[in-house]
Amino acid sequence: MGNAVCCGKKSTKVNPYDEFKNWPPQEGGGEGPPASSQQQQQQAWADPAEEFADIAKYGIIEVSGSDVNGRPVIVVSACKLPPIKQLDHKRFLSYLKQTLDRYVEADYSLIYLHHGLSSSNKPSFSWLVDAYKEFDRKYKKNLKTLYIIHPSMFIKILFNLFKPIISAKFGRKVKYCNYLTDISDTISLQQISIPDVVRKHDEEMMKKVKVKTDEANEQPIAIPSTQQFGVSLEFLEENNPGLTIPRVVKESVEYLKENGLEVEGIFRRSPSTIELKNIQEIYNSGNPAVFHDPHLAASTLKAFLRRLPEPLMTYEVYQYVLNIAHVDEETRVRVVASVLQKLPERNSKILKYIMDFLTIVVQHASSNRMTSSNLAVVFGPNLIWSQDQEASLFAMGHINTFIRIMIDNHEQLFAIDSEC
Repeated sequence: MGNAVCCGKKSTKVNPYDEFKNWPPQEGGGEGPPASSQQQQQQAWADPAEEFADIAKYGIIEVSGSDVNGRPVIVVSACKLPPIKQLDHKRFLSYLKQTLDRYVEADYSLIYLHHGLSSSNKPSFSWLVDAYKEFDRKYKKNLKTLYIIHPSMFIKILFNLFKPIISAKFGRKVKYCNYLTDISDTISLQQISIPDVVRKHDEEMMKKVKVKTDEANEQPIAIPSTQQFGVSLEFLEENNPGLTIPRVVKESVEYLKENGLEVEGIFRRSPSTIELKNIQEIYNSGNPAVFHDPHLAASTLKAFLRRLPEPLMTYEVYQYVLNIAHVDEETRVRVVASVLQKLPERNSKILKYIMDFLTIVVQHASSNRMTSSNLAVVFGPNLIWSQDQEASLFAMGHINTFIRIMIDNHEQLFAIDSEC
């Protein structure tokens, strides 16, 4: 993708791990970094974990990538709640708020894994009431859906008791899901941090359900040549000759350049699910798509990226991206440049096109409030994710750091045949 400007001379291809020479895994010490590196991870992203280390250690709250529409997904696991006497619930509420504060300015989804809640770790009803009241409008407004997985009769009764203080609008955001597969159409279960005890419970629940399989439905479905969402970049290249930038990316970006740069919170708000589904169907049918709302265009771009079979920043570079946390500040740009060199040419061109645009968005941050850090939080989980690892709060922090570096150092990293 051209030579990156980074250190006063034209760079050459290097192994990204060359910069990690001061961090070799110790033999016999396992696959993870040493304790000091784990502390660096916390400092790099999970700031609340420092102040609330006694609570963060339980892993009750996890940020697990994004859904198919590009919204951050936050998972709360009841089974990880310790016994009541071991948890300061007032501090837990503060920790929960500080963790959510990173995401509530944009649309997000919340998954509550109910299995594992018992009389020994169940918060009091009065605490639940105080917690609901403590979360002001900013937390509730941008919550798109609250998925309650494996709801018991207790949780449904509890919700009815809360009805007098819960707004009807918030109530419509609650979705009960008896099985994990109930959310698989909008959220990749592979990316969610799901405790083993919850997965096992789900398997036992599924065994009790008799599913009739229609053999005809198991036949592979032919993908039309006009398909734009959920297909590989190779497929798009083959069926759209001459287009180096996918149609969805180019048209959404061009629209946003004209209509979205001054919109406050662009990329943080979502249109209705129906609107987003309709525009995707229009694209997939090969018909001309017309945007009428900047938020629809922004969400369409995120959804396109998230629905790629393999992320734009490929699986191959995932671990390199995470390791940015172990690189000294003064050498990070050079390491990022070397990682970008590992991307296929088609991916590099599309990534550069998007980064060119995001740099323009940042230039209007005084109006749209989208700084490079804010854009990194939004685009991180839509540009890269693991092939076989669950997303985590730490991983998301390092991914966001990597994306922010790309935006902040755009001219250096994406200049073509430039002299350093």
